[in-house]
Amino acid sequence: MVKVILRESEERMKKALEFVKNEFLRIRTGRASTGLVDNVKIDYYGTPTPLNQVGNISIPDSQTIAIQPWDKSVISLIERAILNSDLGLNPSNDGNIVRIPIPPLNEERRKEYVKLAKKVAEEGRISIRNIRRDEIDKLKKTEKEEHISEDERKHAEVEIQKLTDKYIKEIDNNLISKEKEIMEV
Repeated sequence: MVKVILRESEERMKKALEFVKNEFLRIRTGRASTGLVDNVKIDYYGTPTPLNQVGNISIPDSQTIAIQPWDKSVISLIERAILNSDLGLNPSNDGNIVRIPIPPLNEERRKEYVKLAKKVAEEGRISIRNIRRDEIDKLKKTEKEEHISEDERKHAEVEIQKLTDKYIKEIDNNLISKEKEIMEV
């Protein structure tokens, strides 16, 4: 029973960490990244479809994202979806490829993005701590139902705390590298 709870704890914490990493990918830096357009969807024959399912997304240079649709008729849809997204980017097309130039960030925007990254990291840490609380509550309930001993519960709580510390440290490390990436000129 304890092993199941520990495994669940780690799986849930991994998912929280992955969520934070994915959110970090969406935070703009001065460099082009395919992660910037991951959440942009177009209305493809009545179905909201992610860009990576209608074309090839590449980074030809550090300041440009290129999207080459498999179906040329969706170029205007791709352009419109990027303009309507909250990315603040201005795409252009040559009839075959949609190019999205990534303008350099000014100091003020960089600081805003660092604040956003810190907010995302804090939400991740809160999520990890909530998982710890939930799993420890499960352990206490399991102990009350006399499925495990007090010693087993205490040992499992220590293990859950170790997992919590590990994943919070991982989030902090990801935040540090994201901050460096954002503040790079």
